Amino acid sequence: MLKLSQTALEILKARYLRPGETPEELFERVARGVAQAELLYGPVSKVREWEEKFHSVMVNLDFLPNSPTLMNAGTELGQLAACFVLPVEDSIEAIFDTLSLMAKIQKTGGGTGFSFSHLRPKGDIVRTTNGKASGPVSFMRVFDCTTDSIKQGGKRRGANMGVLSYNHPDVEEFITAKLDKKSFQNFNISVACEDAFFEKLKTGEDVELVNPRDGKVWKKIKAQELFDLMAESAWKCGDPGILYIDEINRHNPTPQLGKIEATNPCGEVPLLPYEECNLGSINLSHFEKNGSVDWERLEKTVEVAVRFLDCVIDVNKYPDKRIERMAKGNRKIGLGVMGWAELLFKLKIPYNSEEALKLADRLMAFINRKAFETSVKLAEEKGSFPNIEKSIYRGKRVRNATRTSIAPTGTISMIAGTTPSIEPLFAVAYVKRILGGKPAVYVEPLFLKYAGNILSEEQLLEVLKTGSIQTVPGIPEEVKRVFVTALDIPPEWHVKVQATFQKHTDNAVSKTVNMRETATVEEVKKVFLLGYKLNLKGITIFRQGSKEGVIEFGLKSVKEISSGKLVSFQSCSC
Repeated sequence: MLKLSQTALEILKARYLRPGETPEELFERVARGVAQAELLYGPVSKVREWEEKFHSVMVNLDFLPNSPTLMNAGTELGQLAACFVLPVEDSIEAIFDTLSLMAKIQKTGGGTGFSFSHLRPKGDIVRTTNGKASGPVSFMRVFDCTTDSIKQGGKRRGANMGVLSYNHPDVEEFITAKLDKKSFQNFNISVACEDAFFEKLKTGEDVELVNPRDGKVWKKIKAQELFDLMAESAWKCGDPGILYIDEINRHNPTPQLGKIEATNPCGEVPLLPYEECNLGSINLSHFEKNGSVDWERLEKTVEVAVRFLDCVIDVNKYPDKRIERMAKGNRKIGLGVMGWAELLFKLKIPYNSEEALKLADRLMAFINRKAFETSVKLAEEKGSFPNIEKSIYRGKRVRNATRTSIAPTGTISMIAGTTPSIEPLFAVAYVKRILGGKPAVYVEPLFLKYAGNILSEEQLLEVLKTGSIQTVPGIPEEVKRVFVTALDIPPEWHVKVQATFQKHTDNAVSKTVNMRETATVEEVKKVFLLGYKLNLKGITIFRQGSKEGVIEFGLKSVKEISSGKLVSFQSCSC
């Protein structure tokens, strides 16, 4: 039987349910719509068999697909993928062709990523008009404004990833583009850094900034100076992140088709131009059994989830023939996880512990292996992905060029009633501004579920200062040990967790390295370097207080909050 929290019901009603549709009918619609792909490969009886299995894993909240699939499967719109990368070539015609396609994608709930590295720099010559180029950042502004206009009429906010190579002449302008905390609010931005950059950083060398139009060096800058600027900007506003672009391409499954230069908006799917990927996540909190992981049930769920995501490729209605050709040629999917922190609560394992890293290593290795085995079986039944002879799997049989990816799951984890992705608990209690701007106290329901209602009003006031229970007197040490929050965890542990999951993930891992407000720029640099050392594909930091938000700490009195009544709430999706 479907069990949803009040928050989940409100989210479904606001974004996902069709007119007159119930949550139960939503999952029936999605299962039925996706299972239609089986008609391409077998009898009608197969459709019914897999429709029932797809419905079961969703209605039990063991697995949920990405938002566009929940919104659009079984509907006339039918665009089901979440992640796209589009090329931005160096001509007005190409730029606005991409802009138009971005608008179509975002209208249907997809997110888009772009590399702006091929655009000539600001001040370069434009021969057709004898004018001067305005540069990548200027064109990013056009994309940002277009996204702003689209989201006003949609149910889901548009999102973009903007990438620029570290050796582009406009890289300094790009790095500082969001420092005013007003510009590019529909963009995450990342600098694509090659191994050569980190070598130059180590040896103290200069970076040559090269015009992509003609290959001429425009200027030189110390690698250290550029790295300092990245870290300072990230410290101030949370952007840019870094894409370790050579590490990404070392794991490019189809290198003959081109070099990967960009990712989707949150960085978990590096993609070639015109590629897309559909995602889904397994709710790990549902797989605890007698103090361990229920490996047998997890294996069965992985098998159903991989088949589901593969079916999405066949029933999807693509916004462009070029995207359809790439999607069906490579058949990339991204199966990930949510509820990692809740699973640790159930097992009484601290997030920042060697025990947690060992479990993460075993768990994601198991999921990745079973996803690959399922993809091999699907290839035997339905055929390998068409571009396999141009891939690292040449001579083998595999259905999907990639199988796993760890997405943020901000919304679907709230529907599932668990913690997002592989993130720790954001806060035990906090103040959130609700409609009308009124503040209300929220106590994390998972804390109440596993620790009990142990907070007195005095203790709650202490928790509200930081969101954490670690310095609050009177709380048992065992509870403090397990219920660590994002800001209790040292930044290097965030990176270690990401690296452990990345080791067993085909695509990439979206993970925020949370840092205290008192963190220094030097600490940001250490995180960026550790990410490179541990073979991450990308990294993002967020220093508390560097961006305005709806979450508040530091209250003096519970009576300051509406009526003073405590209100429970689902996990924060920050």
